[in-house]
Amino acid sequence: MGQQEKVATSLAGAVSEEISASLTAVDAELARRYPGDPGTRQPVHTVYVPGDTFTADTIRSWGDQALRALDEHAPDAASFAAVLGIPEELAVPVHDRVRAKLEREPVEDLRIDFEDGYGPRPDAEEDEAAARAARLVSEAYENGTAAPYMGIRMKCMEAAVRDRGIRTTDIFLTGLMQAGGLPEGLVLTLPKVTYPEQVTAFVRLLDAFEQAHGLPSGRLGFEIQIETSQSILAADGTAAVARMIDAAGGRATGLHYGTFDYSACVGVSAAYQASDHPAADHAKAVMQVAAAGTGVRVCDGSTNVLPVGPTHQVHEAWRLHYGLTRRALARAYYQGWDMHPGHLPTRYAAVYTFYREGLEQAAARLAAYVAKAGGDVMDEPATAKALSGYLLRGIDCGALDTAEVARLTGLSRADLDAFASPRRGGLTVTAL
Repeated sequence: MGQQEKVATSLAGAVSEEISASLTAVDAELARRYPGDPGTRQPVHTVYVPGDTFTADTIRSWGDQALRALDEHAPDAASFAAVLGIPEELAVPVHDRVRAKLEREPVEDLRIDFEDGYGPRPDAEEDEAAARAARLVSEAYENGTAAPYMGIRMKCMEAAVRDRGIRTTDIFLTGLMQAGGLPEGLVLTLPKVTYPEQVTAFVRLLDAFEQAHGLPSGRLGFEIQIETSQSILAADGTAAVARMIDAAGGRATGLHYGTFDYSACVGVSAAYQASDHPAADHAKAVMQVAAAGTGVRVCDGSTNVLPVGPTHQVHEAWRLHYGLTRRALARAYYQGWDMHPGHLPTRYAAVYTFYREGLEQAAARLAAYVAKAGGDVMDEPATAKALSGYLLRGIDCGALDTAEVARLTGLSRADLDAFASPRRGGLTVTAL
């Protein structure tokens, strides 16, 4: 065994105690501001539907339209893969999973829009549309036709539309409460945020609603839409988006990048407004750093090029959307906007290809890390966290199956959750 080393120290235990005492406030602040990822499912996209066109069969209709587009413009796995450049070995599994997804759960997150997609309307008309939206959302959750996440985008906190946005939010939430309560998948989106004070004002609105209905404080969360240059860089040179997350008081769940409003705000010509423009990359990079560790997730924007018209035109739009989605995934933007049913095939094709092409390598690296086996890559706990998160996101969206991940890694879903969120319950690994 060798000679046992003699252990000696120079500092009294009081030194460690004093240092710990001096950092107590910092420890508490770190835990409050940076709790880590919530460990819940993140949808791969958000679909926007104007408040006046949303109906009980909107989700099913989007799925059916997407399937018809596939049937017309890429009727089999080989043709679909050829259009998008999907590797031959993934053509069939990706195509089959895309079709199954469109049949089973075509929309993961739906936002009923009362802002730009709806526009200014007479108050009575918007009142009725908001109440109708609440009824339809409640019925969808009750009868099992809802998307995993659903909610509204109200008008913003700017003076011209503030009262209207507040009233629509109140009508919608009140309607949900009267219909049986707030669904677990409820999501609210606050658009065109420029100052942190607007976030604070929205928090006050939600707090007042919770008090009025006896709801737990913090029950209502919301996404912050980043559509102005001031939300990225404030007049004093600070990152305003970081202050907005703080102003939300733990209620912020996401930051959504508004491709076209933001691009126009910084002067990008209409022909060049896209989610891969350098101005977009800068804004999203700041959002990403501001949100890191806070539990707030970043969502990419959309493309306004619709896959409609003759087949060659649809294919061009599909290739663009597929490429933008793959680009976003590589940059760790795991959610984006989809504006048309024809975007659904390429959304899921891009997402499923991303996860399936990396499955075996990610699983092997994680298994080697758990087994403390050698290899050509020396991974650390942070990488194990990233590998687990990758596999979990693939499972949640339907790209991967729990059983195949377990077979390749030897880990259960609970094990993956523990690695992905190590602060939650430790890292007890269960052999399968």
